[in-house]
Amino acid sequence: MFGTYLRRELVGRRKQTIIIAIGMALAIALVIIVNSVAAGVKTAQASVLESVYGVGTDITVSQAAEAPTDGGGPGQNFDFGSGDGSTSDGTTTVNQSRLEAARGTSTFDATALGTITDVANVEAAAATLSLTNTTFTGELPDFSQAQGSDGAAGVAGGDTTGATPPQGGPDGAGGSSFGVDSFTVLGLDPSGDAVGPLSAVTLSDGRSLAADDAGTDVAVLDAAYATEAGIATGDTIDIAGTTFSVVGTVTASGADATTASNVYIPLDVAQTLAGLDGQVSDVYVQAASSTDITQVQTDIESALPDATVSTQEDLASTVSGSLASASTLVSNLGTWLSLIVLAAAFLIAILFTISGVTRRTREFGTLKAIGWSDRRIVGQVAGESVVQSLIGGAVGVAVGLLGILVVNLVAPTLSAAATTSAGGGLGGPGGAAGMPAGTAGGFGGAPGAAAATTTDIVLQAPVTAWIIVIAVGIAVIGGLLAGAIGGWRASRLRPAEALRSVA
Repeated sequence: MFGTYLRRELVGRRKQTIIIAIGMALAIALVIIVNSVAAGVKTAQASVLESVYGVGTDITVSQAAEAPTDGGGPGQNFDFGSGDGSTSDGTTTVNQSRLEAARGTSTFDATALGTITDVANVEAAAATLSLTNTTFTGELPDFSQAQGSDGAAGVAGGDTTGATPPQGGPDGAGGSSFGVDSFTVLGLDPSGDAVGPLSAVTLSDGRSLAADDAGTDVAVLDAAYATEAGIATGDTIDIAGTTFSVVGTVTASGADATTASNVYIPLDVAQTLAGLDGQVSDVYVQAASSTDITQVQTDIESALPDATVSTQEDLASTVSGSLASASTLVSNLGTWLSLIVLAAAFLIAILFTISGVTRRTREFGTLKAIGWSDRRIVGQVAGESVVQSLIGGAVGVAVGLLGILVVNLVAPTLSAAATTSAGGGLGGPGGAAGMPAGTAGGFGGAPGAAAATTTDIVLQAPVTAWIIVIAVGIAVIGGLLAGAIGGWRASRLRPAEALRSVA
């Protein structure tokens, strides 16, 4: 009997079935697409964060930089004595290299690593030291030649009468030339590649840092920076006046992503050259499981009250660019639009089911007169409604999957920048040499500026089984809700009403 009535309803009331199915299909398709795109955006954000903080990093521990006092703050001064530099052919060349903590960061005692390792459910932890190497080079004329006609130093004595203008310099006519170059340096434990920045890279050439590299002057370069600087594996690079052998180059695991630093060197060497023995700037932590992250974060905050403890969710807020805009759009507009369309689909299903029950007053009254129970009538109406919603759900799943396919074929490219502490701008106009685009350049670089590791991410919307399950569940819930309300109304009809309608 149930199948007979069901088939008659679906065939005889096609308009109602089509309208309910279309409304449910649109709602379910939108839910599938929004959830899939949201998952793709989340994966893209994780990819950006992994290129900076490393694969498997659940928590990062750092310490907020202290605000400079009035009139304080580090100055970008390079002091040279009268005897510094070398003179040749009337030109004096000066050069000075400085390695210091990245501006905008603060260092803390390396013993914090042991404290973190002792926290329950910490699977792995690694400490790093973020530094910036800044090199000042200049060429200027030999001012010792600028003497008076009587052989006295006219300029030094204050009387320039008869003084000979300085000669030489880079232009040969007494001119000067100055340049400042900077690149980021990351000191890390060569044996701790299970977690941290190097866990997110792929070896491009040569080799990576090994445990026996501790205490040696070897370096691994970011492949993009190496290409820009014209340095290859086997060459050397000068860091703080020390010559390092380049043993390899690395690229980020994510497509078109830059790595966390331009140069990687052993942690103990970095501490010594920067004069920061026993100091680190960041600790990367991997929890035993995802369910332990909150507990590990809380315990670290208790053990290190002055530290800033951030999870991946906290770090996601540092991702900017069109990827962040897409995340906001999906989270806000997409979610609310899905809810509104879903509510409208449910309302349409309910209204059409009630309208159908009203038109079938004679039918339901007669069925009650011949002995149908209220429960059987409610079940009949609910069953019809669920089948109509499932038809819409099936169509919605197909449309949703088609929409996901279109998104993946279009493959929109989103730009993203994860803000990281880095040396602020002493490079030329347009950014410090070797620094990511967008970093402040020139002598006007603000202290405490942060570098943005910029990358382009191709958005891919994944299809997961749970999205399909949710879509089917929504269709069933919508059908049950509409059927329950319509069936309740049908069960309240009395046989007498049907008999009056027949008469």
